[in-house]
Amino acid sequence: MPTNLFISTMRTVTPLAVALALSWTGRLGIPVDSEAAASAVALGLAAVYYLAFRGLEWLAERLSWGPLRIAAGVLLGWARPPAYGGTAQKTSVRVVVGEAEGREFLAALKRATDGGKSQSAGNGS
Repeated sequence: MPTNLFISTMRTVTPLAVALALSWTGRLGIPVDSEAAASAVALGLAAVYYLAFRGLEWLAERLSWGPLRIAAGVLLGWARPPAYGGTAQKTSVRVVVGEAEGREFLAALKRATDGGKSQSAGNGS
């Protein structure tokens, strides 16, 4: 598994796990009677948890305060955000079709790219 994917997964799963644990303990004093309500509480806790620690991490980056950035990152599941860099690689595809199919395809492509404003030459219209 690529490192960035693992890091982003950990930073997503950790707040959810913390929210689930908090909603199970009932230590927050929120009475929850149904599973749907418990799920909503867990989702809300996860969102608040993530936003709080991601906000602290962002603030620490702005203030160049390394220990806070690391602590907030660890509480999100990984000490640093994933680094997505570079551009996607371009790939060429070659499709071989018969002559008639090729003309149909090119005519359809031309209609799609010019909004159907012009007719393809040689299609008899």
